[in-house]
Amino acid sequence: MSLDQPYRGGFVGPEHRFALTVYFEDTDTAGIVYYANYLKFMERARSDMLRAAGVDQRAAMERGDGMYAVAEANIRYLRPAKLGDDLLIRSAVEQVRAASVLIHQRVFRGAEQLTDARVTAAFLTLDGRPTRQPREWVEAFERIRQATA
Repeated sequence: MSLDQPYRGGFVGPEHRFALTVYFEDTDTAGIVYYANYLKFMERARSDMLRAAGVDQRAAMERGDGMYAVAEANIRYLRPAKLGDDLLIRSAVEQVRAASVLIHQRVFRGAEQLTDARVTAAFLTLDGRPTRQPREWVEAFERIRQATA
């Protein structure tokens, strides 16, 4: 591992894992993670999962193909994370549709689950209309979904 390279998560079977540490900027004055920051943590993990799956969002945008946008997010908060905690975001593709993907994401501190979320990422044209996601991306998501540990 090079210290000059950004951290990258990876797949363990069908599940993508992304680790991070809670910093001061992530917390409120009591040292507890502000609720909206879990969405940021999960966004980083989803973006890294897409990269690891071979989905190049930047290239798709530059070609004019489209981009992903969160269409729906349902999150249940189970326990709070705190300043200095090491967290693991576990993401799994739950369902693939023509123009969207449903991703189940959970945040853990060790073995303790802190959140449980389902996020729908819709594939949109550059002017914001739903469109079919690239076939090779759908195939990649299906391979991941069917992988075994």
